[in-house]
Amino acid sequence: MNIKVCGITELKQMEYLDGIKIDFVGLNFYRDSPRYVVNKVSTEDIRHADFELKKVGVFVNESLDSIMKTVQDYSLDIVQLHGDETPAFCRRLSEETEVIKTFRITPATKSIEGLIGGYDDACDYYLFDTGGRKESLGGTGIQFDWELLRRSRIEKPFFLAGGIGLPDVIKVKTFEHPDFFAVDINSRFEIRPGVKDMDLVKMFEQVLRN
Repeated sequence: MNIKVCGITELKQMEYLDGIKIDFVGLNFYRDSPRYVVNKVSTEDIRHADFELKKVGVFVNESLDSIMKTVQDYSLDIVQLHGDETPAFCRRLSEETEVIKTFRITPATKSIEGLIGGYDDACDYYLFDTGGRKESLGGTGIQFDWELLRRSRIEKPFFLAGGIGLPDVIKVKTFEHPDFFAVDINSRFEIRPGVKDMDLVKMFEQVLRN
């Protein structure tokens, strides 16, 4: 099972995650986020770090030029779009880098197929997160109903996010969908925004993979 730890703001925590074989780390470039990484981790440190994990940059309604400058500055492997980006925008960006498109699930969401329609050839991965709150651009600590995913035809590898904590590890481990690619953890593992409790992360990783 692939694991992504999102909202990291310290180089030493990235190094730890790489050491325990976490697959993806999320770096948040949304200025209004409490996990905004700029000025917390230097571009030089990131570029010179020898990581096996994939660095995912999280963006919200940024311009293509701005995103690509950040990709170069931080040597990002993947871009995660967490705003209202159109299929055309995703398609253009995917010509330059791998793209994860995020979709926010609310209680009013009736159809996953309706959300992802038009994005099939526009990105490399989907990510499903909790929506419906003012601060629902990630890190809400609230889950949505996974049954909606379970019964949906998705046909693209997806990340499962939204309020997943250590008590949910068995629920994640037993969740079945042919396109379930990775679990994304964030706020439920935090000491404070942007800083994770690595003991909890390691416990989650060990139980999930054993």
